[in-house]
Amino acid sequence: MVVPNDLKLEYPFAQNELKLSCGHKMNYVDQGEGHPIVMVHGNPTWSFYYRNLIKYFSKTNRVIVPDHIGMGLSEKPLDYDYTLDNHIENITELLDHLEIKGATFIVHDWGGAIGFGASTRRPEFMKHIIALNTAAFTSSEIPFRISLCKLPVFGEFIVRAFNAFAWPATFMTTKRKLTALEKKGYLLPHRDYNSRIAVAQFVKDIPLSAKHKSYHSLKSIEDSLGSIDDKNVMLIWGERDFCFTTKFRDRFLSFFPKAKSISFKDAGHYVIEDKLEEVVKLIGDEISEHC
Repeated sequence: MVVPNDLKLEYPFAQNELKLSCGHKMNYVDQGEGHPIVMVHGNPTWSFYYRNLIKYFSKTNRVIVPDHIGMGLSEKPLDYDYTLDNHIENITELLDHLEIKGATFIVHDWGGAIGFGASTRRPEFMKHIIALNTAAFTSSEIPFRISLCKLPVFGEFIVRAFNAFAWPATFMTTKRKLTALEKKGYLLPHRDYNSRIAVAQFVKDIPLSAKHKSYHSLKSIEDSLGSIDDKNVMLIWGERDFCFTTKFRDRFLSFFPKAKSISFKDAGHYVIEDKLEEVVKLIGDEISEHC
């Protein structure tokens, strides 16, 4: 997929590609030099979500931002097993390929489980982690509107046929109104029924009970959170998030009671979009302190 010219000011980055051992190609941004920062997106976003952080931090740091298989500019196979374990393995393979050690991780949405999963399984990858409106532990809570997209047959049909997950996210995830160009950027990878396969599969992979195939993977990540020192964790939260509510932030604080925690009452799920300048300063100060 080619980024159209009108989006190149928003998303001007050179693209890199790694063929993974699963046989599919992962796209990733790798910009700048210095202390590595790894940014892990969730669903239905892609590396576009971090575009403004990439622009800022790649001036002083090496910034690595992959698109998960099925998302962004990565390959979108129809016969792939889109599970938490596989997403973690893919990130792990990429970071091994790039020889990353002691990085700052920034994680958002389902990228929290993936990023915490990679960094707890391979502690040498991570120096510290910054979590934005996300989770890395089991929960039975799910908003009604997302539960509809999880329904057998019907859920996948509305997500893939009508873009009923990525499209609503362009106006339900922020306090401020996204521009037409920003909306175009978020929706670029999800242009038709086939290209929305991973968006639907990510929703289906939310494990709400022990019967789900990804539940024990998520539970093992939860059980490993105690291996991370509180001083290496920072939480940045938009309180106007209908999905990852402040209950998820508070649950993180039960694992990391001494972690730095900053919340914005007037920001939504895409907290970077609502509070860019504030988030940049917080992350910059955190990296300066740790690195």
